[in-house]
Amino acid sequence: MQLQKGRRDKITIRDVLYTLVGTLLYALGVYVFTAPNQIAPGGVSGFVTILNHLIGAPIGMVTAAINLPLIVLGWFYLGHPFILKTLISVASFAVFYDYTFVPFHFPQYEGDHLLAALFGGVLIGIGLGITFLGESSTGGLDISSMVIQKKFPHIKISSLVFLSDVIIIIFGAFAYQTIESALYALVAMFVQTKFIDVVLYGADMGKMVTIVTGKGNEVAGRILKEMDRGVTKIESIGAYSGERKQTLLCAVRQNEYHRLQRIVYETDPGAFMIVSTATEVLGDGFKDSEHIQK
Repeated sequence: MQLQKGRRDKITIRDVLYTLVGTLLYALGVYVFTAPNQIAPGGVSGFVTILNHLIGAPIGMVTAAINLPLIVLGWFYLGHPFILKTLISVASFAVFYDYTFVPFHFPQYEGDHLLAALFGGVLIGIGLGITFLGESSTGGLDISSMVIQKKFPHIKISSLVFLSDVIIIIFGAFAYQTIESALYALVAMFVQTKFIDVVLYGADMGKMVTIVTGKGNEVAGRILKEMDRGVTKIESIGAYSGERKQTLLCAVRQNEYHRLQRIVYETDPGAFMIVSTATEVLGDGFKDSEHIQK
């Protein structure tokens, strides 16, 4: 799962609310379903869940401690508002988990592991999706992935994240001494990814967006500056009105579409948009096209 960092120069109340609500659901999924049933579906929280099983490490605080150096790294390479929102998410996860759920003895589900994997994946996926809508992240591999992508844009970050998740899942199978824990972790990961896609309208495919606007230069400028996405401008004339406008063509990842839509209608409320799903997008900033040429 890849996440493009937000590039706005300010933090809004909406962003903070999305971050807090998303993190709450994410923490709830881990506390209620995955952690008590020995399911570690990758990521920093999955790794800390294993540590909690082995040595009793507090999940919230240790997750925050592991994320802290990654946040410092992101501060120098990524946008400060994005990192500050990520810091809010990391801190609130620790507060929710260690200082709310644990001391107040929130109920945990300890039963059918398949149900735990399914419902844990649903809660975690929805929580992550809402956090991403706030142009934030829960830290961990999201930050390291974006730093690597910034330095080496053609590296397949999704493959690196998947590999690290698989390593954590295998580690969990050894720690819990059962192969079933790894299988349930894979189920939770699959469900989690699908529900992130539901919230963000799909994260693995792309959106091809056609924008007809009378403010083409302003809209294109904001897309270039705030999203770092290319835009093609076509001069166009309305057949009925005879009015001259510009048609903009832009390909974005599906988890970026929400931000693109906001930019367009903030700049030109009268813009006309046509959005279609692109099953594959090749080129700079998307999937590496070199394999086609070989």
